[in-house]
This record gives sequence, C-alpha cells and structure tokens, in this order.
Amino acid sequence: MVKPVRQQRWTASRQREIVLEILKGHITIVDVAREHDVKQSEIRQWIDTFIAFGTQALKVHPKSVEAVEQKELKQHRERIGEMVLQIEVLKKAEAILSEEESPFYD
Repeated sequence: MVKPVRQQRWTASRQREIVLEILKGHITIVDVAREHDVKQSEIRQWIDTFIAFGTQALKVHPKSVEAVEQKELKQHRERIGEMVLQIEVLKKAEAILSEEESPFYD
C-alpha cells in the first residue's frame, strides 16, 4: 500500500472544505488524518479556528487577525465615545428641563 504524500501547504479553501465535510458528518477526523497524513490535532485546530473566526482566519496571517481585531476595537471605542457624548447631552437637557419646571420663589 502506497502512503499518500503529505500536502505541504493547505489552502484556506481546502481546509474549509474539509472542516465543513467533518461538521456535516460526511467524513471523520480520523478518515481525513489517514487519507492525507495529517495529525488529528491539526485538523481539530482547523475546526476550532473555523468555528471561532470563520474562513477569513484560515486565510490570513495571525498578525492580520490581530489587525482586524484592533480595527474592530477602534470602531467599538469610537461608538462608545459617541454614546458618552449623547449621554452628556441628555444629562444637560434634563438639567435644563428640570430648572424650567421648578417653581420660582421670590
């Protein structure tokens, strides 16, 4: 029996295909490991990565993943800043309205 040649580089799309086939129950991790001479732990890592980040995480270099996370963090911080400003405006409006509603005593 000829042992299959280990594929040196797995593309993101090929990893995605394998992961989806496993998740759908069409093949098992053991079958893939045997057929392609890949460690089961490596295949489990593909699945964990796919579930955590989707196909994009399988394509990009880890530094790129960090860049995406930093961009998202920046967007969240900007949104929080906008919300803080809105809260401050609402507090000032409430204070003004409270002053207008309070009776004036001479």
